[in-house]
Amino acid sequence: MRSFWRGVGRVIFWSYERGSWPYDVMVVAILLFVLVTPRRWFHDEEQTRVLAGTAVQMVSQDSDSDTRTYRLDAKALPPEKRSTKSTPELERETHDILGETADDLKGQTFQVVRIDPALSSDGSVLYYDVTVHP
Repeated sequence: MRSFWRGVGRVIFWSYERGSWPYDVMVVAILLFVLVTPRRWFHDEEQTRVLAGTAVQMVSQDSDSDTRTYRLDAKALPPEKRSTKSTPELERETHDILGETADDLKGQTFQVVRIDPALSSDGSVLYYDVTVHP
């Protein structure tokens, strides 16, 4: 029984020499745990955006000023990033979403010129009209 507890102590305190078979077995066990463990065991959920085709739609195009206006559903943004006024963080988020979803902006450089939020009667944001300059 004493050798069992000595073995448990060596595992807990990782006192095996590098290159020994018990050391290698522990490394393999750790790798298997990391690579095979399901996400749900740790309540780790992927962060997803609403990137459906209905989340972004082009509203207008002004050829004089060479700008386009897109309507971005507020649900495409995480609740903590929705704002009633334009902030650098909101500009960055809308830029990233438009770059991923708007077919005519994918793979191109563009600049967010203006963000106009549309508010509901309770003051929450329904959607954003985002004007960009390609």
